[in-house]
Amino acid sequence: METEKRCIAVAIDGPSGAGKSSIARDAARSLGFVYVDTGAIYRTVSLYIFDRGIDPKDTGAVIDALPEIHIALRYGEDGLQRMLLNGADVTERIRLPEISLFTSAVSGIPEVRAFLMEMQRGMAREQSVIMDGRDIGTVVLPEAQVKIFLTASPEDRARRRWNELRERGTEKGYEDILREVQERDYNDTHRSAAPLRPAPDAVHLDTTGNTFEQSRQQVLEIIRRHMEE
Repeated sequence: METEKRCIAVAIDGPSGAGKSSIARDAARSLGFVYVDTGAIYRTVSLYIFDRGIDPKDTGAVIDALPEIHIALRYGEDGLQRMLLNGADVTERIRLPEISLFTSAVSGIPEVRAFLMEMQRGMAREQSVIMDGRDIGTVVLPEAQVKIFLTASPEDRARRRWNELRERGTEKGYEDILREVQERDYNDTHRSAAPLRPAPDAVHLDTTGNTFEQSRQQVLEIIRRHMEE
């Protein structure tokens, strides 16, 4: 009789710009898991709200727009997650700075979180996943076998974002980015619906000053240690 394959869920939470997505994506590839970027899912909802000209703080208008939103995840030949909004590939657009601020407001609406919750949980039931976001270990996957709270100083995160935008050809002042990071941190930790906080059983990992490879190896070590238990 064939043994049923055990699915493993890894939840990586932390503030914006901590490197969750790039580290989680690379770790998933190394372990043969499926990577799920929940932040990209919320950004996709926010992009629709932005394009419709809806005030992200107008809760009623945001809720009314949800039935019009159809999100799909696809994986390219490079293994990277592509986000489709009503059939259109919006993977690049959801990373624009203005969408980051929209996302902070939109993702705090309980009805938005409920709208996306089952999609995320369904993925974890069907395969081994590494899922990153801001409330994965506390709300979305509270039963995840591995939980990591990944963080870095606001200055370090702003510097990374500044370098990333420059590489894409988008010029923006470091001080402006730092102010946005601090504003996003405040909004994420003070929202009423699923505020950003580490799960009680999460492993804390501060990547301030780390290279990408150092952070990647630390995350893989945590996951592999738990898998061996």
